[in-house]
Amino acid sequence: MENQEKKPIKMWPAIIQAKCPRCRVGKIYANSMYSFSGQKILQKCPHCGLTYEREPGYFYSAMYVSYAFIVAELVTLGVSASILTGSENPWFYLAVMLSVVLLLAPFNYRYSRVLLLHWLTPGLNYRPDLSS
Repeated sequence: MENQEKKPIKMWPAIIQAKCPRCRVGKIYANSMYSFSGQKILQKCPHCGLTYEREPGYFYSAMYVSYAFIVAELVTLGVSASILTGSENPWFYLAVMLSVVLLLAPFNYRYSRVLLLHWLTPGLNYRPDLSS
C-alpha cells in the first residue's frame, strides 16, 4: 500500500468542537455545554496526554477572554435592540441584555477557556504528528 500522508486538522473545527490544542483530536470537556451537571473540564487530553491546566490558577486569565465576549455581546444587543425597537425604556434594554447574557454564560465559559488554550498560551502549538 502507498504511504498516505495525513492532512493536518484545521484550527477552527478544533476550536468549535473544543478539541485539544496540541493534537486537535482529544476532547477538552467531559460533557456538553448545556448539561445539568455543569461543564467538567478534563485534567488531561485523552489522546496526547496534554495537561490542560498548565499551572495552578491558569484558567483565571480566561476571565479576560470571557469579559471581551460579554462586552461584544452587550454592545451588539444594545445597538440591535435600539435599531429594531427604537425603545427609550432602560428596563427593556436591561431585561434583553441580562437574559441573553445569562443564556450565553455557558458558551462564554467554555469558549473563553478553549480560546485561551488555542491562541493565548505561549509555547502550546499544534503538533500534526500527534493527530494520528
